[in-house]
Amino acid sequence: MSFLGIDLGTSGLRALLVDESGTPVGSAQREYGVSNPRPGWSEQDPADWIIALDGAVAELRSQFPEFAALKGIGVAGHMHGATLLDVSGQVLRPCILWNDVRSEKEAALLDGANRVREVSGNIVFPGFTAPKLSWVRNNEPEIFAKIDKVLLPAAFLNYYLTGDYVADKSDSSGTSWLDVGKRNWSDYLLNAGQMRLDQMPRLVEGSERAGTLRSDLAAQWGVGRDVVVAGGAGDNAAAACGIGALNEGAGFVSLGTSGVILVARKRYAASPDAAVHTFCHAVPGHWYQMGVMLSATDSLNWLSRITGKPPADLTYALGKKLQPPGTVRFFPYLSGERTPHNDSQIRGGFTGLSTGTTTKDLTRAVLEGVAFGLRDSFQALQSTGVDIQSLMAIGGGSASIYWLKQIATVLDIPLLVPSGREFGAALGAARLGLLATTDSALSDVLTAPDISETIAPERHLRAAMEDAYGAFRNAYSGLRQIQ
Repeated sequence: MSFLGIDLGTSGLRALLVDESGTPVGSAQREYGVSNPRPGWSEQDPADWIIALDGAVAELRSQFPEFAALKGIGVAGHMHGATLLDVSGQVLRPCILWNDVRSEKEAALLDGANRVREVSGNIVFPGFTAPKLSWVRNNEPEIFAKIDKVLLPAAFLNYYLTGDYVADKSDSSGTSWLDVGKRNWSDYLLNAGQMRLDQMPRLVEGSERAGTLRSDLAAQWGVGRDVVVAGGAGDNAAAACGIGALNEGAGFVSLGTSGVILVARKRYAASPDAAVHTFCHAVPGHWYQMGVMLSATDSLNWLSRITGKPPADLTYALGKKLQPPGTVRFFPYLSGERTPHNDSQIRGGFTGLSTGTTTKDLTRAVLEGVAFGLRDSFQALQSTGVDIQSLMAIGGGSASIYWLKQIATVLDIPLLVPSGREFGAALGAARLGLLATTDSALSDVLTAPDISETIAPERHLRAAMEDAYGAFRNAYSGLRQIQ
């Protein structure tokens, strides 16, 4: 038997094939673009996702004979995106993505509505799905009138795979239409957003069977007729499954385009006022909480574009020894910020620049600024009562040991570096496909990876980092005022 995990990312799709023990067999990737028709807008054509999936599957099928024994599929996807379908299942407009902030006014109205935070367990952020639909209603009424179904990106792939409108509860938690505590659509929240229950997909747990691979796709892929498609997960819940983060307080820090600190919870413990996301986990009876900053490696990539130097070269130039905080300060708000500020209008900036400032100084400031932004999320999570003893480090930015030393010291906890390359959302999605197909126990499938290195806080720099973080926090209000 083999199982397929699909990670539908913002910039590309990754398909991972594993065997019945969960051991990776092979993978394939395809890239696609993001459209930014106006400042603050971010869209994608769902047809590009299908082209990417078909290409990745064709590559796996041609290179790995094990693909013919495919028994289960799981899909992980970037959250919050609004994919709008008409009554015939045709896409009405490009998908509005998670990092699109056009619906700031609509989000504020929904967030201020009576009991919305209480029922959903979350602030209504501009990136969430519900305010996007309010924006469409206000600005594209002819499109809004034709909407039969609203699907998140992962649910759209589920629809392509099964022909059924079905979504999992972890991904749906970020819509502002789900009662996260009760793990079901909320009539109250749907009414608040002027949406209907019949416009929502059917809900399942991420590890449950959502449907069966369409017969025409099964024939095209050269697989059997009873390939199970699992409910799947939002990307961060899938990543948590990939590293086995189920127990209370277990979690990760992810250095991707955005920066995320996620911890698993055994109970529902919403804390919207801290701008912490409280979502259903991808498996029954579990939740997770996370703090999100919108520009993590995106900040380093921006500096790379400005300087003309690859990100790896920028961080390599700093060496291996962690340095004390510099005199240049960076505020990583290139696209606004979520936790803890919920501020889509704030923008980034440098302070302390001089004629002697070097590229190294700017790089160091960017890494420090992202670490301080993650500290904001860390403290917000701690305010909910969760005890965080350590975190796994994942995402592309975790390749920089210097950056991990910086973050470990700023957070004052050890960071665990997983060994091997397979521990992310694609593996988590494949594991959900395996769970939906077999009678395997969660504890046997959602296991933690081996650890190759533990990055401990640099104790001799703790006081200096604490002072620098305090200055970073104090400067936020002044930065907001001058903008």
